[in-house]
Amino acid sequence: MPPLSILLKPASSGCNLRCAYCFYADEASIRAVPNYGLMSGEVSHTLIEKAAEAAEGSVTFLFQGGEPTLAGLDFFRDFVSHTERTAPPELSVRYAIQTNGTLLDGDWCDFFREKGFLVGLSLDGTRACHDRFRRDGAGGGTYDRVLRAARQLEGAGVEYNVLTVVTGYLARHIQSVFTALCREGFRFQQYIPCLDPLEEARGGAGYSLSPEQYEDFLKTLFDLWYRELEQGRYWSVRYFDNLVWMLAGHAPEQCSMVGCCGLQYLVEADGSVYPCDFYGLDRYRLGNLLENSWAELDGAREALGFVEESRRIPEACGRCRWYPLCRNGCRRDRLTGPEGLGRNYYCRAYAGFFAYALPRLGRALTLLKPR
Repeated sequence: MPPLSILLKPASSGCNLRCAYCFYADEASIRAVPNYGLMSGEVSHTLIEKAAEAAEGSVTFLFQGGEPTLAGLDFFRDFVSHTERTAPPELSVRYAIQTNGTLLDGDWCDFFREKGFLVGLSLDGTRACHDRFRRDGAGGGTYDRVLRAARQLEGAGVEYNVLTVVTGYLARHIQSVFTALCREGFRFQQYIPCLDPLEEARGGAGYSLSPEQYEDFLKTLFDLWYRELEQGRYWSVRYFDNLVWMLAGHAPEQCSMVGCCGLQYLVEADGSVYPCDFYGLDRYRLGNLLENSWAELDGAREALGFVEESRRIPEACGRCRWYPLCRNGCRRDRLTGPEGLGRNYYCRAYAGFFAYALPRLGRALTLLKPR
């Protein structure tokens, strides 16, 4: 068994915000059980014990939601404490959490620092972009609360990055978004395209991102990033960092850039296990940690053909000069046809961007070498 990467939902799909584009709320809405409540100690301890036994070298626990902090700080303290008692000394254990930040306080931040958590903070750049789609249950904006959380994390010395969801609206305002994030000192930035609802046609939601908008977004963001780099100011943009890393002959660390799905595990609050965060659906359920061994869960994934299906390369991709960099992107963005998974919805955007940026990506590799 290789190192394990486990995404877990300690509060299931529960969240104190009502973000318009939330992909997990969409997934949960079409399951038989939309919300499994809070994860019990029985489930969390079973997960830890089975993961510690199965993993080789390292295990990463990534807490997501919904909003994972709704499980409460005591849940996290117990989780880490049980892991420390259970994991063998030769097993490296890493923790990460993706949070909207609105419930963080000094106690949370001290805990994250003491236990070495990497925190992903969801922030859509400017107040206008953020509050347009990331609202609380009463319909109010959350921008100020997230900025306050960032300052608390900084003050406590917690390692963190910001995650920005790219909507059609944000794509049109990327210059002000990037400028705002840099002005606030957010050195580690990640931008991910929004997902349309599973049971609706692409492009029909009020927040949808079209391939044309995404291409313009990538080009503009790259121009801004590269200009800063030329002037000696490096801002980590995960997608560009990975492209440069790939041009240097290395494998990307970002899942969507590998070319096929990896061996990930999504664990819901009741112990149900799924092959990916984007596929937490009844038809992809592999089993339950309380009932199945790790080998049985892997066997169910193999029987489902989940990884194997993602390895299929469409004929057009095989002829494309950009495939070594694009690799057809994330499975969730691949269009489904009579023959199964096809080309990526953003194929045109990636092709246009690579043609535009490739020479400077090569020069960026030279500029980044001393780092």
